[in-house]
Amino acid sequence: MNQDTKQALLEHRKKIRQKKFLYKIYVDFYRSFQQAHIPKGPIVEIGSGAGFIKDIMPNVITSDVIKGPDIDKVFYASKMPFKDNSISAFVMIDVLHHIKDSEKALQEMFRCLKPGGKIIMIEPYNSLWGRFIYTHFHPERKNFDVKAGWKIGGDRRMSDSNPALPWIIFERDRNIFEKKFPKLKILKVDPHTPFKYLISGGLTKLQFLPTSLYPLINHLEKKLSPFNKLLGMFVTIELEKS
Repeated sequence: MNQDTKQALLEHRKKIRQKKFLYKIYVDFYRSFQQAHIPKGPIVEIGSGAGFIKDIMPNVITSDVIKGPDIDKVFYASKMPFKDNSISAFVMIDVLHHIKDSEKALQEMFRCLKPGGKIIMIEPYNSLWGRFIYTHFHPERKNFDVKAGWKIGGDRRMSDSNPALPWIIFERDRNIFEKKFPKLKILKVDPHTPFKYLISGGLTKLQFLPTSLYPLINHLEKKLSPFNKLLGMFVTIELEKS
């Protein structure tokens, strides 16, 4: 199936709800947004796609570059339909590494954010373990490039990407980011989730363990959290506008 079409979005939406292990991962990710001390006001999800954030955070404004169920607005992150200083937070899951001009998108988010507003994203992470998985087994393995710049070629919604991009911007090029965005403070770069997504099978594989074992795997991951810099497959990045 062409991963960039509305048909794929609908199929992914169906899979996330059917695969309960994967569903629980999304719930945990959404709940982490709730715990981020976001100031009062509008919250916008970028790249809502096949997700279901409204089940957890009903007042979030959802968006994507194509229409779909529960998607409130259609726009590109590089040109948003919001007034200056009007949004309390932008949240996203697995989206930044698909945005073709991340610098322009970050500039737009900064423009729209209220002072004290936040950008919170959960993205692939370039740990030793994460890099091994993303370069050998992930559907985007041919796109993983730690030497790349901040831009991504092409115009396809899902197929054009670089899963290494969050690491590139916020770790490899952190000094460059801080010079470009001096009033966008990095509060957190927190790797996590070394095994749960693999066990879920993601959107393309079968689930490897019964859903009843989710609490146990969650517990084991917490025990292993001191090693997440080496093991984390995902990272939570939290920014705040000063």
